Amino acid sequence: MTKPTESELEILRILWAKGPSSVRAVNDIINESKDSGYTTTLKIMQIMVQKGLVDRDESSRTHIYRALIGQEKVQTAMLDKLMDTAFGGSASQLVLQALGRGDTSKQELEEIKALIKKLENGNQ
Repeated sequence: MTKPTESELEILRILWAKGPSSVRAVNDIINESKDSGYTTTLKIMQIMVQKGLVDRDESSRTHIYRALIGQEKVQTAMLDKLMDTAFGGSASQLVLQALGRGDTSKQELEEIKALIKKLENGNQ
């Protein structure tokens, strides 16, 4: 899998959340948080087609782009790389560092506890 750049990842997150979208729709969402020109977004999305990250439907005047790679696959690949490079392959060190930041909500902690219980019982 080709590792997406930050800009490509931002576009993928939009496509995962909104589904197939036009460049204009994606650019409008990006512009809610930062200034980005339409042509910049278009160029990035064209590169993403070449990389195989997204597909473009050209059957109508307005081209529609959809993610070809799933969110979980990207997250898993990026997490594996982070765990290997920053934490020497230690999942526990990564988790301890993440939880030690204090930004974890009560609901997230409950989900983590449920996952731990599931893993302890051998149900993966």
